Amino acid sequence: MLKSLSVRVLIALVAGLGLGAAAAAYGGDGVRSVVTGVESVGTLWLNGLRMTVVPLLFSVLVVGIASVADAAATGRLAVKALAWFLFFVLVGCAWTIAFGYGFYALFPVSETGAAALSASAPPPPPEVAATPNFGEFVKSLAPTNPIKAAAEDSILPLVVFAGFFAFAVTRLPERRRMALTEFFDSISQAMVEIVRWVLWAAPIGVFALGLGVGLRAGVGAAGVIGHYIVAVVLAQVGITLFAYFVAVVVARVPFWTYARALAPVQVTAFATQSSIACLPAMIEQSRDALKVPDRVTGLVLPLAVSVFKLTSAVANLGVAIFVANVYGVDPQPMQWAAAVIIAVAMSVASVGLPGQVSFFMSTGPICLALGLPLELLPILIAVEVIPDIFRTLGNVTGDMAVTAILATDREAGAPADEAKPALG
Repeated sequence: MLKSLSVRVLIALVAGLGLGAAAAAYGGDGVRSVVTGVESVGTLWLNGLRMTVVPLLFSVLVVGIASVADAAATGRLAVKALAWFLFFVLVGCAWTIAFGYGFYALFPVSETGAAALSASAPPPPPEVAATPNFGEFVKSLAPTNPIKAAAEDSILPLVVFAGFFAFAVTRLPERRRMALTEFFDSISQAMVEIVRWVLWAAPIGVFALGLGVGLRAGVGAAGVIGHYIVAVVLAQVGITLFAYFVAVVVARVPFWTYARALAPVQVTAFATQSSIACLPAMIEQSRDALKVPDRVTGLVLPLAVSVFKLTSAVANLGVAIFVANVYGVDPQPMQWAAAVIIAVAMSVASVGLPGQVSFFMSTGPICLALGLPLELLPILIAVEVIPDIFRTLGNVTGDMAVTAILATDREAGAPADEAKPALG
């Protein structure tokens, strides 16, 4: 069990919170000074993660968007699958924001716990409180200087530039396109390797940060973190149930038939927390239990595993909503629009990345777009093992829902020669 990084990080968080709370209750000024000094090690560890965000973000976006463009070029079935993927992700974003406002209105984060959690992080910049109008939002989309935007953590303009750059790459001759794609894929792999090195020290970093949180928040910190887990899990359960609903209504699959077909896949998802590991089971159950043609399962399910994460945007926005509530920030519509754009882009770009890498790389840019500090993210990484189970359950449910829907589309589901109208 201790070989699992997630388990080691979770143990480190619990130990840090407990010792920090004990230092607050029984320690004197000397003990508090020692805890503050140790906490600086956690800040150093966090900075090690932050330094990879921009290069990793740009490189995975270029490779991810280029791969989606290549997939779209394979035919109408792929285009329709991508359209359904986008539909589900956008619905998930809208649901998460609406659910977040309702959930935290009914069950607000403890003011004492929120103040303690945010005490060690810098306050959000003043411009976050300003209400950007539509004109300012539109003008901010295109960076006048992409390098400056990257240096200033202006994430949305950087995402827009990366998108244009990626689509421009797809228009190049194949030799040049492959060279650039491989170049940025190499950069992303190098950044992932650096993040792996930093995450190797995650138990130390999280323990150091947990000490500081425990010192200020005491045992109440556990309650605030539990609040976060419940909110993010419920948001993911909601979009997963929506996938059931769409499969039943649009694909006309009887509920119990769909549920029985999904059951073995979801057991695999629970055990492995990996959509890729669930691919063989998804293909088998879609073909045998849902009677989906091989030509649909053979394209849609591998494509879904490659570029579609139904719960990614939901969970990542859920993290940002929690952080915003901790800091008492109420983002305006244009700010949420920026966050949604980034969340959708990250849901494509983060596919295939290791769990902890994906968490920080996906949630960090969203928080930066909202002007929120990243200091809470390492604490949330420690408990990600629980929401991650529901991420995978939702992902495989969405994958099979789209597959079932496209199986009912005669034009998309037919072979190329059958889909074309007869001539004459």
